[in-house]
Amino acid sequence: MADFFQNGSITTLHNMTNRSLASLESELLHFRSRRPLVLTIPSLYSELERPALQNIVNTLKDVQYLHHMVIGLDQADEAGYRHAIEYFKDLPFPVSVVWNHGPRMLKLHNQLRENGLAPEEEGKGKNVWYSIGYVLSSGGDMVVASHDADITTYSRELLARLFYPVANPQFGFYFCKGYYARWADDKLNGRVCRLLVTPLVRSLQKIVGNLPYLEYLDSFRYALAGEFSMRTSVMKDVRIPSDWGLEVGILTEMQRTFTTQRICQVDLADKYDHKHQDLSATDHSQGLSKMATDIAKAVFRKLSTYGVVLSTETFRTIKSTYYRQALDMVESYRKDAVFNGLDYNIHAEEKAVELFAGTIMEAGNHFLENPMETPFLPCWRRVTSAIPEFYNLINDAVTKDMRQYGKS
Repeated sequence: MADFFQNGSITTLHNMTNRSLASLESELLHFRSRRPLVLTIPSLYSELERPALQNIVNTLKDVQYLHHMVIGLDQADEAGYRHAIEYFKDLPFPVSVVWNHGPRMLKLHNQLRENGLAPEEEGKGKNVWYSIGYVLSSGGDMVVASHDADITTYSRELLARLFYPVANPQFGFYFCKGYYARWADDKLNGRVCRLLVTPLVRSLQKIVGNLPYLEYLDSFRYALAGEFSMRTSVMKDVRIPSDWGLEVGILTEMQRTFTTQRICQVDLADKYDHKHQDLSATDHSQGLSKMATDIAKAVFRKLSTYGVVLSTETFRTIKSTYYRQALDMVESYRKDAVFNGLDYNIHAEEKAVELFAGTIMEAGNHFLENPMETPFLPCWRRVTSAIPEFYNLINDAVTKDMRQYGKS
């Protein structure tokens, strides 16, 4: 998007000139001699049967600057794990598949549980956490990028732009978040970000004041993007949520650890699409309803660390303020959609707002009823403090799995 506006507290890297892919990749080839570039992709086994991941793999066959790729594989039996190794074998760089439900990794998981360190909730957070641990087990100072396995509009440009801000040693960034325009099939997508996160943050600014944390969150053009890159030196101290609050939780950890001058966001694509979640209006343990609740809980927990006192009355005020703010934004998005010739279903949008308003109260009640909850997974520095040899153990487990089950 042809734009150069800098807003908020972090640097935004725009796509003003459609710089050539050859130019970006040429520099990345140079940068990798200083810090190797590693890609991680958390994936369910079922993604191997969908066209999105196959397109990602086909695209990666032409990428020359990657040092290593790590696939975090969930919900796979032995046959599925063997298939995964075969699936990724033709890429022009080493690929390690972390079999999270394999016997060796489950043994390590039980060892962590005995020490009170195991991630107990299944999902993307746990997958990403174990992948981070495996990457760190290799040692060295690297740049790690991560994205999901279901991107249907994937391109080499997206990957190069994701790596570049952290890989360029002259920039000095430790963390980079991707953003993009969420539209496809002639309609706007990204409902949770558009209709929950942005109006919720702006409502909180009205209620509790313009805290640096809220200004920081409001600076991100797509706070829920699954694409990010960071230095491995950062990864040792990151404490991430195990639930759908993962993306917001990572942003929170970066703001807690670093000055915003070390954090940026980058325009990855003019158009982006991936697998969509159901709204799940009747089952709040699934779909966008569960996602919205977990995100709201993550924000409320962070506010409490700033000394913000939250009560039932506070959450009622937040809900009312959010509802009015979100409805105003529905009208703004309607006009934007019409201007761009996109379809826009006001009824569906307002139904989503009503659902999200309910999840705010649900998240608030959960927060008040569980004051001792520890939602974050332990950082890897703590894990290796409790079990000094754990990096060697996880590296050995993945290596032995690859050797044993990768045989034809």
